[in-house]
Amino acid sequence: MPFIADLHLHSKYSRATSREMEVESLARWGRTKGIALLGTGDFTHPTYFAELKAQLEPAEAGLFRLRRGERNVRFLLSAEVSNVYQEKGRLRKIHTVIFAPSFQAVERLNAALARRGNLLADGRPTFGFSARDLARLVLDISTDFFLVPAHAWTPWFSLFGAHSGFDSLEECFGGEVKNIYAIETGLSSDPAMNWRLSALDGVTLLSNSDAHSSAKLGREANVFDCPLDYWEIIKVIKTRDWKRFLHTIEFFPEEGKYHYDGHRACGVLFSPAETRRQGYLCPVCRKRLTVGVMHRVEELADRRDGFVPPNAIPARHLVPLEEIIASALGQGVGTGAVTQEYERLVGQGDSEFVILLDLPKEELARFVPPRILEGILRVREGRLRIVPGYDGVYGKIDIFGETEEKAEEKAQPSQMSLF
Repeated sequence: MPFIADLHLHSKYSRATSREMEVESLARWGRTKGIALLGTGDFTHPTYFAELKAQLEPAEAGLFRLRRGERNVRFLLSAEVSNVYQEKGRLRKIHTVIFAPSFQAVERLNAALARRGNLLADGRPTFGFSARDLARLVLDISTDFFLVPAHAWTPWFSLFGAHSGFDSLEECFGGEVKNIYAIETGLSSDPAMNWRLSALDGVTLLSNSDAHSSAKLGREANVFDCPLDYWEIIKVIKTRDWKRFLHTIEFFPEEGKYHYDGHRACGVLFSPAETRRQGYLCPVCRKRLTVGVMHRVEELADRRDGFVPPNAIPARHLVPLEEIIASALGQGVGTGAVTQEYERLVGQGDSEFVILLDLPKEELARFVPPRILEGILRVREGRLRIVPGYDGVYGKIDIFGETEEKAEEKAQPSQMSLF
């Protein structure tokens, strides 16, 4: 039976992360969202790791569940680490997600990492050695670990980011590239953008939320049709088994906060072509613009926009239900009315993803107010407009065709692009 998996998130021990990011809360939100399998996040942090061992028990092979509470949601042991180092005269910065099948394997890895850095400093620890050495260290401990370069296109700390120091998998991982079977596309890119690089034909494209608060779970995720089993899931990913990896759930990439180029301090938003015309300098302060994901894709792509490789795993683009409700009600996400309506709809529709993905219009109409229903249908059909995100600013989605007219009136043509 198909299930949804969100395998990259953070605990309360990571910087700028909600205090509710611990497994009991994650399990409750996983049930609300309709996510069957969650990464634990941050297994390298000693305090959080002790909590994981106390609160989780073995379930299916290589997976875990709560000892008490919401026991239907499964967990996969996961962590993200940061490597910042100089190599061949360039500063290199990359984040990598690590999956593990057992507490025993994690204990051995944590002991090795503790000799190389301070694991208590942050839920996502930072090390001064290379990504290549990280892969070698992890896999020398156990070949059951699985490594995935995180948010591969984000300008900083990523595989292809404009300020990360790499242009290819080989440049980053060297001889260990043979052990990299997947990358995480990140919020500001989607599979279609990655299909433009023939160099990525041999890797699987994963999508995860990288959530720092519970409500953000599942904003990107993966849909598998295989047994709930660590080794089966890893096998599906390694082999790019499109019959058992059904699709990814995606942000509209324009909504990601690094999709386009720009300068947040000056309110400047540029397409890649506009950035090139400006010589990569902000026209207001003359400082260098932050080059976004679309720009980097165009720099590295060797295929036209719209190319689809054989047996590509499809993607479904969504807007979170709370955002649809907020837009329909003309209120902000997190207001009382929006939260109350969200809880009512999820209670009647079983889960957020059942509402967004599965229930037909006729069934939704039984309990979803007409304007919210119209919003859900517009998102399913891609009938919306987006002011792209840039330089750390999330994009702005307009579902009902109202706010973009005001935006067009106020914006200078060279500072805004509408999708």
